[in-house]
Amino acid sequence: MLEAAELSSLKPQLEELGVPLYAVVKEHIGTEIQDFRPHFAGDIFLDEQQIFYGPQQRKMAALGFIRLGVWQNFIRAWKAGYQGNMDGEGFILGGVFVIGAGKQGILLEHREKEFGNIVSNTAILDAVKKIQKDK
Repeated sequence: MLEAAELSSLKPQLEELGVPLYAVVKEHIGTEIQDFRPHFAGDIFLDEQQIFYGPQQRKMAALGFIRLGVWQNFIRAWKAGYQGNMDGEGFILGGVFVIGAGKQGILLEHREKEFGNIVSNTAILDAVKKIQKDK
């Protein structure tokens, strides 16, 4: 949720550039989406078939918890007041994409290498500024 909040902090700048903010979540268990919504300022889409996460889902096994970076990311999120949940498929790694207009394709692709590995807001804004508007 920390990354969602950080991405949401960009919402005014994205709106100024005419770029929407979307989240694609892989499952809806209990109140998961409702709990996520206050931390994310854009539209949220549910990908029940997890097509967006493919063609091969990237997972981090339980051994990923012995990585120092994972613990540093966990502590950073915890200190900021965020915590994850242990329900559902929590081992699938996520990512952030900036997708250009028309045939521009993907302008930024950040796939988590480990839990909590987030992209910088500067990299996102740099990519967004490359989006060519249809005229």
